[in-house]
Parts: sequence; structure tokens; C-alpha cells
Amino acid sequence: MLQIFKKTLTLFAICSSTLAIATNPGSGCSIKITAKGLKEGSMCLLACYYGDKNYIKDSAKSNAKGEVVFANAEKYPQGIYLFVQPNKKYFDFVMDEGQHFSLETDTLDFIKNMKVKGSEENNYFFDYQNFMGGKQREIEPVRAQLKAVKANKDSTKMFQEKIAAIDKVVIAYKLDFIKNNPKTFVSKLFKAMEEPIVPEPPLLPNGKKDSTFGYRYFKSHYFDNIDFTDDRLLRTPIFQNKIKYYLDKLTPQTPDSIDISCDYILEKARPNNEVFKFLLGWMTFNYESSMNMGFDAIFVHLVEKYYVTKQATWVDSTQLYKVINRAYTLKPLLLGKKAPPITMQDSLGKEISLYDVKAKYTILIFWDHGCGHCKKEIPKLAELYEKVKSKGVEVYAVETEDQPAEWKKFIVEHQLKWINVHQPDQYKRAVTKKMYDIYSTPVIYLLDENKLIKAKRIDTEQLGNFIDLLEKEKSKK
Repeated sequence: MLQIFKKTLTLFAICSSTLAIATNPGSGCSIKITAKGLKEGSMCLLACYYGDKNYIKDSAKSNAKGEVVFANAEKYPQGIYLFVQPNKKYFDFVMDEGQHFSLETDTLDFIKNMKVKGSEENNYFFDYQNFMGGKQREIEPVRAQLKAVKANKDSTKMFQEKIAAIDKVVIAYKLDFIKNNPKTFVSKLFKAMEEPIVPEPPLLPNGKKDSTFGYRYFKSHYFDNIDFTDDRLLRTPIFQNKIKYYLDKLTPQTPDSIDISCDYILEKARPNNEVFKFLLGWMTFNYESSMNMGFDAIFVHLVEKYYVTKQATWVDSTQLYKVINRAYTLKPLLLGKKAPPITMQDSLGKEISLYDVKAKYTILIFWDHGCGHCKKEIPKLAELYEKVKSKGVEVYAVETEDQPAEWKKFIVEHQLKWINVHQPDQYKRAVTKKMYDIYSTPVIYLLDENKLIKAKRIDTEQLGNFIDLLEKEKSKK
């Protein structure tokens, strides 16, 4: 299929404390952009891609001729930038090495009417976009015809062949450009956009084709055309999408497999400090904040391997402490770990240990009788409990606040017939919250008969399904 730049504009002001983009010293830059139809006094923005976001780098007003000049004492980091009008319409261009050039166009059609002076990279870039625009217009009616005749095999084949022929022309265009202009940034963009071409699979000893060869070859060659030593690729809409696809689609979605893929990518990036920094920072945030249960293990792995060993040299001591402390809070709570032992008091003041609960499954829930979400979730859990307690399920429900009268009243009113406990000692209550990473309520952990954590931070509906899944897995053994 034709490959075109996907553009989603979300503008964020740059914050140097969270995103350090190095600038290159030099003779400065002066970029004049003239857009016919742009009103005098229009405030226009200069933005750059960085990862999967766009960041504002500068702003300037247009004059009576529709001219906007972005001038800076230092050069901007190279990459793909955006010129954004007040109505949010925009176009991409290359921030090249020289950074003294002009772009002249028309607001009716930025790309078609573009004229470039002083930038060979932008001449190549807009030639490509015009070429792709023509091929896009050529291929769209063919795709529409293909969709209309999808029930007819002969017609389907004919239109598929037409699409393949257009794709072939596009590939030839790129390959020819790369051959003739190997040192240009646009060539690096073309290479980065390409995907491995998988050869015919070899035959196995039994004479059959190796069915896994295609996947293994594609994955092992996926980054062949990505230059991890060139930080300009960070400022394109291509780089992070490639990384995400490798981690999300080409890597089995288990923490151990993703750990290996993260390490593999980071080793490729190590020669360029900015690329290494970006990738490690993005991976750390991505997996610490992931909604996928169990992926916090990837965050812990990254912290232990790269932060504890002081390889994240750009992180100050305060932030480093926070990151490491967060990882060490989560590590004892990873799936498969034994739940930290706790002992609480029931409504009569009797101490009951979590480990004294003899059950096939223990639902450990931290809740607060005054919490609005808890008031909705607890009755649902009580309903589920009545259905699953015959399967050997018990509930150890921990009240997180110290209002015993209201807590007991809630228990009676909702007929909570499981193990209800609380901790009247303020210090011990705080220790338990930190131990189980309780910063909001309700929080549910599902433990097996050995008090190993099998699931966590799931709602009641998910909990019921998860117990059924565990039961099915046990029945197969």
C-alpha cells in the first residue's frame, strides 16, 4: 500500500524540565515562509515532531505580503517541522542543516503550489509529496472499484494488480532517489519508512515450508533501515511509530519478551545519547503508566537495569530517587509474587492475618466506606461473592480509613458476610497503604491458595471472569 505521512497535530508548549532537545550552535537560522491568502497579523507557529507529539518551537506574525519569518540566534534541531496557521491548517517541511531558506506557497494548496529557495532537502521533500499526492489520486478510484467488486474474484484480482503496479512505481521512485542521493536526510526518511521484504521460506527436513520463517525474518530485519545514531529521526512522524509497532505487534505481549525487546532497542540507540535518552524515558513512562495488568514488571526491569546502575545520567538525584522508589514499591506486588503479609482487626477487635485465610482464592480488597466508587463496587462484589464462594473463594476486605462506627454501619446495612478488617493504628495503616501501593480506592488483588498474586487492580466484572479463567486452566492440568 502507498505510504504517506500520517499527521495528527497536538501542540504542546516545550518544557525544558521534561523534554531536553539540544540545539546546535552555529550561524543561526532565518526561515521565511510566504503563504498567499494569509492575512496580515496572523499569528503562525513553528512546531516540530518529537516522538508521537508536536512541540511549539517559535511563533511569528505575518506581514501585509503574507510573509512569516522565523529567525533564531542558534540553529533549530534538524528534522521534520510544521508551519501552522491560526486556523490549524499546516504543512510539513524539512529543517535542514543550513537553515537559511524560503518557502512560498498558497493557502489553497500548500504542497501543489510550493516553491523552495535555498534548500535542496526541501526541494526533494516537496517533490516527493507532490509525487505521492498524484499517486494517491490515482489509487483512490481503484480502491473504490475494488471494494465494489469484492465478490467477483476475477475483477478483484484485476484491481489488486492495478494497486500493486502503482505501489511498485512508488517503491521504484524511492529506491531510485536513495541510489542517486544517498547522503540526504530525505533518503533516510525513505529508508526508515520501508519494511523488510520477506523472501520465500526455506523447506524443513520434512519437505514442508517453515511457517514461522516469515515472522522471524521480518522481526529480525525490521530495524535494518533505521539509523539509531541519527537523532534527526526523533523529530519525524516515523521513528516512534516504528518502535511502538515492534514492541506492540512483533513482540509477544509478556513482560519477559518485552524486556528483551526493550533492551535490544536500547542497545541499538546507545551510540547516540539523545536517542538513548528519548527511548529510555519513553519506555519508562509507557510501562509505568500502562493499563495492561502485569506490565509494571517491565517498568521495574528498566529501572533496575538502567536507573539503579546510573545509566540515565541526565536524571537528577531527586527524580532518580522517585523513579527507583516507585520501582521498589511495585516490585513486591508484581504478578506471581507472594502478597506482603498483613494483620488487621475485625469489627470486634480480633486480629486476623491475611495468611490465616484458608481459601483456594482470596480476594484482597482495600476500600473506604465513604468513597463514592466503593459504594458502587462493594455491593457488586458482595453479589459476586455469593456466586463464587462455593468455589473456595474468600474475601479479606480492608477498610483504609479510621471511622469504625460508620464502617460497621456500612457492613451491617450491606450484609457484608466476608472477613471485614481495619487498622486503628494510624502509622500501621499508612505502612499498609504504602506496602500495597494504595493511593485511591477501591483496589482489588486476587490471590491463590499460596497467596501468590494472580491479578490486581481489576474491577468486579473482570474479577469474576478471571476466576473462571483460572478454574479452566486448572481443569486442563
